[in-house]
Amino acid sequence: MSITQVRAACPHDCPDTCALLVTVEDGVATEVRGDPEHPTTAGVLCTKVSRYVERTYSPDRVLYPMRRVGKKGEGRFERISWDQALDEIAARLKPIAERDPEAILPYSYCGTMGLVQGEAMSMRFFNKIGASLLDRTICATAGFTGYKYTVGASIGTDMEQFQDAKLIIIWGGNPIASNLHFWMRAQEAKRRGAKLIAIDPYRSLTAEKCHQHIALLPGTDAAFALGLMHVLIEENLIDHDYIARHTLGFEELKERAAEWTPERTAETCGVTAAEVVDLARLYGNTALRGEPVAIRCNYGVQRARGGGMAVRNMSCLPALVGAWRHAAGGIQLSTSGSFPANKAKLQRPDLLAGRNPRTINMTTIGDDLLKPASAEFGPQVEAVIVYNANPLAIAPDSAKVQQGFEREDLFTVVLEQFQTDSADYADILLPATTQLEHVDAHLAYGHLYMMANNAAIAPMGEAKPNSEIFRLLAARMGLTDPCFLESDDELAAQAFDKTHTRAIHFDWESLKQKGWQKLNMPDAPFAEGGFPTPSGKCEFYSATMANDGLDPLPTYIPPYESVASNPALAKKYPLAMISPPARNFLNSTFVNVQSLRATEGEPHLDIHPNDAAPRGLKHGDMARIFNDRGSFVAKARVTEKARPGLVVGLSIWWKKLSKDGKNANEVTSQRLTDMGRAPTFYDTLVQVEKAALQPGHEETTP
Repeated sequence: MSITQVRAACPHDCPDTCALLVTVEDGVATEVRGDPEHPTTAGVLCTKVSRYVERTYSPDRVLYPMRRVGKKGEGRFERISWDQALDEIAARLKPIAERDPEAILPYSYCGTMGLVQGEAMSMRFFNKIGASLLDRTICATAGFTGYKYTVGASIGTDMEQFQDAKLIIIWGGNPIASNLHFWMRAQEAKRRGAKLIAIDPYRSLTAEKCHQHIALLPGTDAAFALGLMHVLIEENLIDHDYIARHTLGFEELKERAAEWTPERTAETCGVTAAEVVDLARLYGNTALRGEPVAIRCNYGVQRARGGGMAVRNMSCLPALVGAWRHAAGGIQLSTSGSFPANKAKLQRPDLLAGRNPRTINMTTIGDDLLKPASAEFGPQVEAVIVYNANPLAIAPDSAKVQQGFEREDLFTVVLEQFQTDSADYADILLPATTQLEHVDAHLAYGHLYMMANNAAIAPMGEAKPNSEIFRLLAARMGLTDPCFLESDDELAAQAFDKTHTRAIHFDWESLKQKGWQKLNMPDAPFAEGGFPTPSGKCEFYSATMANDGLDPLPTYIPPYESVASNPALAKKYPLAMISPPARNFLNSTFVNVQSLRATEGEPHLDIHPNDAAPRGLKHGDMARIFNDRGSFVAKARVTEKARPGLVVGLSIWWKKLSKDGKNANEVTSQRLTDMGRAPTFYDTLVQVEKAALQPGHEETTP
């Protein structure tokens, strides 16, 4: 028996980007475990990825090219050959590309975070033909934009430093479910005497294990940050030296923060004035004692109308108290801006050859697939190629998304590992490899290691890597540029800019052997300022924002949909709804892994007793959640984990695996954030009622 161990990297949309060791026996992967030598992974994997072998060898894998034989959405296919599939795709795409290539649209996101299997050969293909561009904003661009205006780039506190902090504020995240290795560091800090504070509308698993949980109303984080600034400045709990040397616009900020008294903040955020004052004092006094204070800001805060501003306001706090002086101080939203990724070389925007195709926002795909041709919009979308994404499950205002994909005149190609909700609408379904079956290079957004993924096993069935599928499509379309002949290893060797000081030691062959390599980054990136902003300082006042038509100072932008900001709507739909990740799923990935889905059970809606009682809802009843956009059903869990006025639908379920064939995105909106053109998933008002049919019945009310 031949037994080998292959170095790999987790490809999923998670900050931890774990280093993996894959055990292979006679060509069969038998175990995936965390690399104990990788300082971040430390031999530990989440429940999801520890079952990666089960997922790879699932009997439900899509292993052969398929052609639709039923109606769109029925999911009925017949097997065809790769030659047949490629010929049919090219025959449909060529005349569109010749007539108006912008009628062709890619739809992809982070089904893999890999730089090769994500957007490399695929973007070369779409750039060369001149297809519409996709604005890939569905996760983090609101926060990234607000953070960039303030700090300059997505650079923050190194995960490996957090255990030395004396105060950690976990703001808008549930790291037990979605950032396990940070949580391990936070737990170590706690054992060393640090205080952990969770700020979240929902008492998540993480919030339950912190010293304090502050339950804001959804979408009010920016106001809470302003309230903290008010107290810090009013009570002189700030680092005047750091402010003078390394910030811009303090006097203007002081004037703005003066408006946000603890009482006003408390009323806006649905908390007490004491919670505002006490946290500000704890944060400021800890920093003034010369002890590290750190904020782990996650993506929940930015999924409301003012989400970008919320992150901007939060990212002002470390500079106010001089937290950046310490390696274990500051804030982390993402570390992705630390990596000198060579995206231009991988994606080749030069292949556009001066063309400037329109851009379609992936968040508004529901509306955009239904738009006719017009001077303002351009051509109607005639073809969509979906890869690394499941828009039927993940995109907001789901009924419209479904309507769009049901169009008989829309040619749809889906590259997939499993027959997802979106795959059911494909005209041609192509089998894609999993991470164990292909080569890739990775950056991370929670740590500072460049990562390599080696193929551990041969592709299952006739599955092919995304990169190879787009090479084959390019050839069938008659695209002869040499760039379409580059191998995955040749692509990976270009993944990082080795002329950059942070990656000067990057060598693909060496990285493949070791599996990971840390960037050259200082432990405390902004201890002496040097922010990558136009001024080189942390910008409390941003002239760039003013030039972009935004308020140049921290402010509060209320939600589109809340009791306070939209009382007329709230009369019909009085409950706020958020839909954070279920612990055993990752976006819509892993929902079809039987053991993980069995752990989740079925879609649930957490609702406070004060909201359940007047609706006649008891624990375990089926609830119907609805607004003007749509409805879905879930089993009610009556619990104080959801604050009064809030319901929580842990997500994202495949629609076909739920009782009514729907999920939480039936009720979410296509409206965009204040900056970054991102979605507003957590800016949603709903009503909840008892469903007509209860558990034990096969169907529930639509």
